Amino acid sequence: MKKDMALLVIDVQNAMFSSLDGTSVFNGDTVLAKIAALIEKARSAGTPVVYIQHTNNADEEYAEGKPTWYIHPQIAPLPGEKVVRKSTWDAFHQTTLHEELQNMGIRKLVIVGMQSEMCVDTTCRRAFSMGYENILISDAHTTFDTPALTAAQIIQHHNRIQGGRFVQLKTAEEIEF
Repeated sequence: MKKDMALLVIDVQNAMFSSLDGTSVFNGDTVLAKIAALIEKARSAGTPVVYIQHTNNADEEYAEGKPTWYIHPQIAPLPGEKVVRKSTWDAFHQTTLHEELQNMGIRKLVIVGMQSEMCVDTTCRRAFSMGYENILISDAHTTFDTPALTAAQIIQHHNRIQGGRFVQLKTAEEIEF
């Protein structure tokens, strides 16, 4: 166990797999399985798992208590694991995340989750600016297709932009806790 490391799981909520318009994230089942395996690996090593849960009561899908708001049951937090609610793309902005990480002595974040170009990207950049050493799991974050780019293109682009700048890139198989 690396005592200064935590697994940060961003916005892996039911809405990503069953949105109101019927869409779901690209390669969702595969990414979810990789995240579940990483969570199990972290727990087995005694590495803290910290969940980020997007909460916005003005948005039907992310309103507290709605079925789509809950963290996906396949990776649900265990009692005692930290769940930090956020209302913007940045998991640190107006949340307790930094304080929680500091209290645990965390300096290194292993980052997974959704959506690549929004909450994952913003949180990686902010974490870097705050002095965290970040590892983005290149095959354990995802997003939706857009009119301009496919989800696969967005993921590839963000791995390229983030890697070597704001994060170190590793695959789910490469990470050691």
